[in-house]
Amino acid sequence: MVSASLAVAHTSFTLPERLHATEPPEARGVTRDEVRLLVARPDKVEHARFSNLRDHLLPGDLVVVNTSATLAAAVDGFHSDGRPVTVHFSSPVEPDSWVIELRDSNGPLPGAADGDILYLPQGARIDMLAAHPDPELGRSRLWRAHLQVDLDEEQYLARYGRPITYGYLHGRWPLSDYQTIFGRQQGSAEMPSAGRPFTDRLVTDLVVRGINVAPVLLHAGVSSLEAGEAPQEERYDVPCSTAWLVNETHEAGGRVIAVGTTVTRALETVARPDGIVVCGSGRTDLVLGTDRPARAVDGLITGWHPPQASHLSLLEAVAGPKLVQRAYDAAIEAGYLWHEFGDSCLLLPHSRAAKGYLRKVS
Repeated sequence: MVSASLAVAHTSFTLPERLHATEPPEARGVTRDEVRLLVARPDKVEHARFSNLRDHLLPGDLVVVNTSATLAAAVDGFHSDGRPVTVHFSSPVEPDSWVIELRDSNGPLPGAADGDILYLPQGARIDMLAAHPDPELGRSRLWRAHLQVDLDEEQYLARYGRPITYGYLHGRWPLSDYQTIFGRQQGSAEMPSAGRPFTDRLVTDLVVRGINVAPVLLHAGVSSLEAGEAPQEERYDVPCSTAWLVNETHEAGGRVIAVGTTVTRALETVARPDGIVVCGSGRTDLVLGTDRPARAVDGLITGWHPPQASHLSLLEAVAGPKLVQRAYDAAIEAGYLWHEFGDSCLLLPHSRAAKGYLRKVS
């Protein structure tokens, strides 16, 4: 496990209210793979549709996807003092214990204390144990808590939970709208949304063009939408077959394109300083930025992240601050939509991967 302090992104912008995606594209009459795609290279920015992704990649490239499926991780309940509260289940840390976030209609509730009790549907109960990740903090957005429930925890969430949502969304949408076609193992508190625009037909188009597709697993926790917070520890698994494909792709001069920040974090966790990827699984608290640039990932498919989000530092670790800033400026000017139901971006800082490389991102 690699630990790092919070990386501060250079990318800066103001997000107009009109650019929040307030509903799934299907509700706007747009199919998943017809959302807009901004393609950013060092020499130009292009505007396309996601369905044409194959036209912007090359035979011999490798697209790496996340096979984590989304949990119904938000459960409504009550504090022991009677206050309504919504519990966001981020990730299990040991049997019957979870990292959770408490929210109400106004946002995070940092005023919890160890020993507090929360009551959830069907007699379930949560005992607050300690602030997370630092138990010494008097006030914290995240907490480690003990869950007492008769059902299997995933079954309980499936029955009584709903997808985690934020204030920019209009209405509630079914869990199916928060799944990608790659999801196989439930575990993400929030959708690995970079994979949402992919369809079976699009994947077939990639393979026909000679672009390989490989899986990793990273269960996404509750995102940090609050400025100044580092990404939290997350569970990952990089199969040996995928590690081999990454290394073979680089050896042949192809590029490794990560679908999302989750895939990037997983691959970079198991990347050696020389760029060689090894298989592995566990928990990662790796923080990527310009002081720890990408070693194994050559390009990135991603959604659009809010100002000051920790994800922006990861984008800069792959593509460099200049290219990320140019992409975000162009997206705002062209009216791209933000967040999990919004449009997409393909960052391509390299035309081909350098053989046996260790790159410096500027």
